[in-house]
Amino acid sequence: MPTLGDRVAGWLPGARARLTGAGAGPRLEQIGRLEQLGDGIAMVSGLPATRSNELLRFPGDTMGLATNLYPDSIGCILLGDTTHLSAGQRVHGTGSVVRVPVGESLLGRVLDPLGKQLDGGPPIDAHRLEDIERPAPAIIDRAEVTRALLTGVLTVDAMFPLGRGQRELIIGDRSTGKTALAIDAIINQRRSDVICVYVAIGQKSSSIQQVVEAVRKYGPYARCIFVVAEADAPAGLQWLAPYAGMTMAEYFRDQGRDALIVIDDLTKHAAIHRQLALLLRQPAGREAYPGDVFYIHARLLERAAQLAPEKGGGSLTALPIAETQAGNLSAYIPTNLISITDGQIYLDAKLFYEGQKPPVDVGRSVSRVGGKTQPPALRALAESLRLDYAQFLELEVFTRFGGVLGERTRQAIEHGRRIRALLGQQQYAPHGLGVELALLLALDRKLLDGLELVQVAGLKARLAAELEGRTPEVMAALQQAGKLDSSEQSALLAAITELSAPRIDPVAVG
Repeated sequence: MPTLGDRVAGWLPGARARLTGAGAGPRLEQIGRLEQLGDGIAMVSGLPATRSNELLRFPGDTMGLATNLYPDSIGCILLGDTTHLSAGQRVHGTGSVVRVPVGESLLGRVLDPLGKQLDGGPPIDAHRLEDIERPAPAIIDRAEVTRALLTGVLTVDAMFPLGRGQRELIIGDRSTGKTALAIDAIINQRRSDVICVYVAIGQKSSSIQQVVEAVRKYGPYARCIFVVAEADAPAGLQWLAPYAGMTMAEYFRDQGRDALIVIDDLTKHAAIHRQLALLLRQPAGREAYPGDVFYIHARLLERAAQLAPEKGGGSLTALPIAETQAGNLSAYIPTNLISITDGQIYLDAKLFYEGQKPPVDVGRSVSRVGGKTQPPALRALAESLRLDYAQFLELEVFTRFGGVLGERTRQAIEHGRRIRALLGQQQYAPHGLGVELALLLALDRKLLDGLELVQVAGLKARLAAELEGRTPEVMAALQQAGKLDSSEQSALLAAITELSAPRIDPVAVG
C-alpha cells in the first residue's frame, strides 16, 4: 500500500505542470463603480482611462457605451437588461468599441443591433466583426452614380428615379405608406442581385413581423438582413440599430456588390437620441434636441455611396424614412434629413385618403441624382410624364369651379385621369421594367384615352401576365438591357393594342 509520501511525490509533477501552464503574472484591469442608474443610462466613477465610445462591462455581462466623459464620472448608454443592476456594483473597462458580425451568414436572418439572433435559428457565425462606427468613403474613393436601382413603383421609377449609391428620403405623415413603399423596393430586388438590409427602430413587434413575412412571401428573403430594435428594446439598442445595419450592409459594398438599406425610421431615432442626451444632461437646443442631432444622421447617411472601380465598384443605397406632423416639412428633423439626402419622396396624407396609393406628391418630391441613371427607354418615355401630370392636377382644380371646357382642355383632363389610374399600384406587387415600359408606351401613344377608368385598371392588372405569355423574349431583353428598339416597340404596341381593344360579350350580343 503506497504511503502518504509516495502519493505526494506522484502528485507534485502534475501540479507543477498545471501551475506553469496557468500563465500567472501581473495583469492590469480597469475597475470602476456604478454610481447612478435609471432609464437606460448609468453614471460610473473610477475609470479615468476610459475613452469615448468604449464598451464597459457591468455585472451579468450587461454592456454599456461610454458617451459622455466628465472630469469625475462617465455617462453610459446601457445596451441590455438592467433589472439586476444597482448602485455600488463594479464596472470593468474593456478597451474595445461596439462591433457586430458581418458576412454571408447574416443573410436571411433577423438580428438585434448587437448581432444576436431573434428568429429562433442557430447562433450567428461571428467569424468576422466590424466596428459600427466607420468613416464614410472619401470623395476620391467615390464614383458617379450611373446605375439604376429600380423600385418597381411606376411613380418613383418614372418621375423620381433612384441610382445605386444614392440617399433618398421617404417622408410623410403617419400611416401614409412610407414603409410599404420601401418594402416594395426591397421586394423588387428579387429581379436583381442587390443585398437588402431593413432596420426597424422603435417599431411594434406586429409591424415588424408583417414586414418580415411580406419579404419572405414576395421578395428575396435569402438576400435580406433584418436588424430589429423593437419599441420595448433598451433605448441604447434602438440608438445603435442604424449604425449596426449600415456596417452589415457596408460589408457587401466593400466586396464590390450592391446593397440597399432601409432605415425605418430616423424620426424615432432622433427622439431616442434626444431622450438619452437629456438624461445624460447634455445641453438642449432647438425643440430640446442636442446640438449634434444633425451630425449623428449626417455621419450615418454619408456612408452610403457608389465606390470607385479601384475600390471594387460596389454601392450602398440608403432609403431613410422620416415622419412629419400634419405635413410640416419645415420641422427640425425633416429639414435636417432633406438637407443631408439626395432628394425626397413625399407621401401626402390627403392623396392617401382620396385613394391614390402610393400617395406621392409630385410637386414636393424630387430626385437630385437618379435621372442620370434611368434606363434609356424609360427616360425617353417618361420625359414629359411629370409635366403632363402636374398640368392635369392644375386643370382639375380649375374645373371644380364649373364652366364650359374646351375640347383641348377636356382631352388633357381625360388623359391625366388615365395617368393617375396607371400610377396607382397595389402593395407587394412591384412592376418589372418591361411592364413599366409597356404602360408608359400605352400612355405616350394615347392607347388608353378611349378606355373607361375601370377598363384601365383591369388592363393594368392583367398586363404583366399577358405580356409574359405573348412576348417573353421582349420582356426578358427589356429587363436586362433597358433599351427599346423598333422591333420590340412594335411587339409591345401590338400586344397592348390587342389587350386594350373593347371586348364584346357574346351573351350580351345574342
